[in-house]
Amino acid sequence: MDNKYIRQLLKPLFTIMAIIIVCSFLVRILMDSETLSDYAAKNPELAYGDSASHIDEDKEAEQKESEMGTNNTDNEGLNSKENVANNNAAQDSTNDTEIQDSSPGENITEASSSSPDRIVYKEGFYYEPLNEDIKARITGISYPVSESEASAMEIPVFNTLEDDAVPAISYEDLSYLSVLYYDFNREVQSGELICNKGIASDLAEIFYELYMNEYQIEKIRLIDEYDADDTASITDNNTSCFNYRVVDGTTTLSKHALGCAIDINPFYNPYVVYNKDGSGETYISPPGSEIYVDRSKDFPYKIDENDLCYKLFKAHGFTWGGVWNSCKDYQHFQKVID
Repeated sequence: MDNKYIRQLLKPLFTIMAIIIVCSFLVRILMDSETLSDYAAKNPELAYGDSASHIDEDKEAEQKESEMGTNNTDNEGLNSKENVANNNAAQDSTNDTEIQDSSPGENITEASSSSPDRIVYKEGFYYEPLNEDIKARITGISYPVSESEASAMEIPVFNTLEDDAVPAISYEDLSYLSVLYYDFNREVQSGELICNKGIASDLAEIFYELYMNEYQIEKIRLIDEYDADDTASITDNNTSCFNYRVVDGTTTLSKHALGCAIDINPFYNPYVVYNKDGSGETYISPPGSEIYVDRSKDFPYKIDENDLCYKLFKAHGFTWGGVWNSCKDYQHFQKVID
């Protein structure tokens, strides 16, 4: 077949192909149609069958597995933190229940938080100078004010001195002490005391050892909660220290007035004055504690020379009123401050 004949056959074929291309272009423009590749991208499930959905499912599965892995990692971290917290709590519990034997002053450190002058002996056991709130709580109650100051005060005043009298102790000589203790229900309570700053560290150490041995004390409250009424406080079996007052039944200033004495579980350990001729007791305080005067009997909360409380105070240089001659003050421990 010659070339001329071939050209005649191809000419209409090219013309038809050109017409098809032009028509396709026009249809796409006018009808906003898609190419096959566009269609396939938008409809993979139809263009490619099941394979595309499997790919998406695999990707989704991988994503979920990755998220689960992350969650597991987070949970493991949380579990790890919880285990550490539980272990620490268990350790703290163990430390709280075992008996400690610390030397005086061995564990005292200065607290980095709260008052810069606060001294922390152990957690829950600290002492510090009286702040303004504490001064306001005790002024005119356990701490005296002059009669002229008392008349100007808006609150009830229970403790006054003559205008020209000067208290034997200043606010600066006193410390506020916070302790933990076991009450008569064997529940842990927080107690507060005011004492001479010279015995603050002694009391912190003593009460810590009592606490670690679960020694039971019914109450440890400031005597100001009893309007500085010593009889009301000891009748309620309250353990307290500072109270600017005289010795019960005398005109002599008590060691409590200097913050150098403390009464422990006083209702079960009364104050007893005997007749000089030995004929018996003339005075017993508090009222109702007469059954506890006979120290040969066994009863709870009795302080004697075998008692842990006695041993600890004795070890810290305190004297005990239970060995006095003219009277017996079984609740009472005091220390001379240099």
